[in-house]
Amino acid sequence: MATGKIVKLSKPIEKFRQIHKNLSIKSPLKLWHDHNNNNEDDHAPTLRLTHPILTKLESCSTVNLNQFNQVHAQLIVSNLFQHSFVASRVMKKLCSCYCSCFVYHAVKLFDKIDEPDSFLCNTVIRGLVRLNEMVMAYEFYCKSMVGKLVAANHYTFPLVVKVCGELGRVRDGEKVHARVVKEGFEFDLYVRNALIWMYAVSGRIRDAEKVFDLSMESDMVTLNSMIDGYVKNGMVDAARQLFDEMPERDVFSWNSMIAGYCWIGDMMGAQELFDKMPCRDVVSWNCLIDGYAKTGDVVLARKFFEWMPSRNVISWNTLLGLYVRSGKFHDCLVLFDDMLEQGVKANEATVMSVLIACGHLGRLDKGEWVHSYIKNNKGVVFDVLLSTALLTMYAKCGAMDMAKQVFDEMPERTIVSWNSMIMGYGMHGQGEKALEMFLELEKSDLVPNDATFVCILSACVHAGMVLEGWWYFDLMQRVYNMEPKAEHYGCMVDLLSRAGLLKDSDEMIKNTPLATGPALWGALLSACKTHSNLELGEMVAKRLIEIEPDDVGPYVLLSNIYATAERWDDVEDVREMMMKKGLQKLVGSSLVQPGDDVVKSVKEGHSFHKRRLMYSMLGDMGVQMKLSHKNMIL
Repeated sequence: MATGKIVKLSKPIEKFRQIHKNLSIKSPLKLWHDHNNNNEDDHAPTLRLTHPILTKLESCSTVNLNQFNQVHAQLIVSNLFQHSFVASRVMKKLCSCYCSCFVYHAVKLFDKIDEPDSFLCNTVIRGLVRLNEMVMAYEFYCKSMVGKLVAANHYTFPLVVKVCGELGRVRDGEKVHARVVKEGFEFDLYVRNALIWMYAVSGRIRDAEKVFDLSMESDMVTLNSMIDGYVKNGMVDAARQLFDEMPERDVFSWNSMIAGYCWIGDMMGAQELFDKMPCRDVVSWNCLIDGYAKTGDVVLARKFFEWMPSRNVISWNTLLGLYVRSGKFHDCLVLFDDMLEQGVKANEATVMSVLIACGHLGRLDKGEWVHSYIKNNKGVVFDVLLSTALLTMYAKCGAMDMAKQVFDEMPERTIVSWNSMIMGYGMHGQGEKALEMFLELEKSDLVPNDATFVCILSACVHAGMVLEGWWYFDLMQRVYNMEPKAEHYGCMVDLLSRAGLLKDSDEMIKNTPLATGPALWGALLSACKTHSNLELGEMVAKRLIEIEPDDVGPYVLLSNIYATAERWDDVEDVREMMMKKGLQKLVGSSLVQPGDDVVKSVKEGHSFHKRRLMYSMLGDMGVQMKLSHKNMIL
């Protein structure tokens, strides 16, 4: 560049320099006027809460960072950003937003602040906790607060202790506790309450008691934290003693005790407290209903559900889940329809129960409607668990194309997702596809588990693939080092028995350490009936009766085997044995779905004087069918 040549700056840079020149004032900027200084220039700019830049900061959009960055640039050019008051306003603005990008941006800006204080640190930690970024919150505390020697205060430690409790990092919590003692906050009530809660939820109830006994000063939060800790650690008697000693109690105190009694199955104690409770909320009712649900008492759970003055989605989900666990799948779907009619929005737990019920009932139409409901409601998070439940429903209903579509669209899969697909192909006789799915699983990052081999062996059973079943039974032990369990042996016994290899089935049962398992003998006995192997069937049935004398199943199968061989005297002997033991076969039932209605047909029992004739007729029919089958082959 030639000497003395005048360089013409671009208009944006020239404008920037002019602004910077105007802001370069000799007198420092102030938050307010100093009325004691009579020599102050009345025209000197003063920084107030109503300063234009701060006003613009407060009005920034909480969706887009561009507007904030513009204000931030003005603060930097004005030499205001390093001011503690301005920095605190900036951090508070960023961390109060519900958009994660703002909070992450606050973490980055924190490193640019020359002299951070505890307020700035607490603001950032609180923002990360609100976003459920617990790991990042603890790392920020260690790196940006402890690492930069920023002094903590009585607002800092409750936040950090809560983070350690939520993460289950009791060792890190102990380190924070050591800093609490070192910096003199050990007797601070809020810090003590946080430490009690952290130790209690981590299973360190004795350490929680030590913190509790440090001082006589306690408030409602302190006592409730100890009661809640005792309850969560199964010490209901200790919780009740502290509960009785409380000078006053709030709703949380009562609910914690009711939940404790429900947790140990003492519904009389829970009901007693519930009746004495001066003021109940929806949580109180939900605790009691959940207690009856855990004990399997459907009737009382439904009664209290009906008596509730107001319900939330948890109330409905508790009863829906109870119906599913109790096998009352039709009642689950009816309750779900009532829930939607009352305007309650379903969540992930709701549709999980409904999808399970649809799968068991074969209600493909209802399952497809639930699938559409999930897509059209943003309140339902379509996570990996829900996706797996959805494809399992399709698989059980026989809609394997839809199940495969859901499986392919899953961004993340668990081993349960793969098992459901293998199970679905297997139970519908598509053994080849089940094997192909297993081969794809081996190519993925996941490792097959015990349930995977149960599914693949079951697929071989349904498809009659004996050699393939032997191969995977050997693969499980040879390659994956898994010891077969009763379910695996049961599948192999069923596979061999259905193929007519009854001697091999009997040999497998005798040579396995699980030889006394009734499930294995039951599978072999059922196969003996199917293949009319009287001698082996009689031996297996007697063995099963020795193992489980109160199970009606072996008696019925043995009776049917005798009836097939027309040994009517033996049939009567088995029936008399059942009558002496007070055993009776349960009434059979089946579900039929004509259109939108579900019809339940029940098979009524027959009178005793008709049984002998019926046995004879069934035996003759069986013999005739076998003879016809042999003639067709010949």
